[in-house]
Amino acid sequence: MADDKEKVLAEKAEGVVDQGIGRIKDAAGGLTGNMGMQAEGKVDQLAGMARQEFADLYEEGEGKVERAVTFVRERPLFSLAIAGVLGTILGLVFIPRRKG
Repeated sequence: MADDKEKVLAEKAEGVVDQGIGRIKDAAGGLTGNMGMQAEGKVDQLAGMARQEFADLYEEGEGKVERAVTFVRERPLFSLAIAGVLGTILGLVFIPRRKG
């Protein structure tokens, strides 16, 4: 679990670095009139933002999974009842009925 948090933090840090590099390239391309460098800078900025968002989503999803596991451990019979009811409902919805 600690390894996951370290990976998420590293991913966020790399996203910040990518954004910074992208801003520098964008500015340098704008000053020199190099459209290719400017476009590359914008792509790097977007990649950095995407990397940070992905890390945030991963972290948020991990928290929800932990809460679900805790719920199942604290209330196993209630969790089993919920699973049974959902299974029955899904079965009624997706399994075709015989016409008799």
